[in-house]
Amino acid sequence: MRTAPPAVGLALTVALLSGCAQEEPAPVNESSASQAPTAQPTTEPSVTASIFLPPGESTGALTYDETAVPEGATSDVQVRVQDGSTYVQFTGTGLEANRDFGAHVHTRPCGDDPADSGPHYQNELDPAAEEGEPSTDPAYANPENEVWLDMTTDDSGNAFVTATVDWEFREGEARALVLHDEHTATHEGHAGTAGDRLACVTVDF
Repeated sequence: MRTAPPAVGLALTVALLSGCAQEEPAPVNESSASQAPTAQPTTEPSVTASIFLPPGESTGALTYDETAVPEGATSDVQVRVQDGSTYVQFTGTGLEANRDFGAHVHTRPCGDDPADSGPHYQNELDPAAEEGEPSTDPAYANPENEVWLDMTTDDSGNAFVTATVDWEFREGEARALVLHDEHTATHEGHAGTAGDRLACVTVDF
């Protein structure tokens, strides 16, 4: 997985601290979570830029592990929809360097408890999944039916990753992007799992 150079992370941090809106993603080092090149939608993106803070200090972006996601690390989530497809982009700065992360869209907003964000959003719901037993069936827990944004940070803790799916989110049913402890598993009984929830960003997808 390729990552953005430090200049991208610096530019994002400056934009966050100055309150300036980021208009378009930097056209460098784009990579798809599915590892396949895809055409990017050209409509104006929805942008959610946040700074990670500990629980109780923020409702927008929370870190549950300040080693992996230090306080003050930044998140930029961009979403574009066009012709029935959805493009999601994540840019992170200040994360733990040279580290794997899994990341997925979840169904509920972030909360002080990592479990508050609920299960993964699925385009086609797994009928066998329950509140305490999230979907691990690869027929449903896969990067075509969910949004997966696995990444590896660079030497400076920056990461840039994209995913495109051929469907649109149901209104109000996708509310957060969660960073996990490791890249996402794909095998039967473990599909979609990626370890502990390290951080969460509330996003109205």
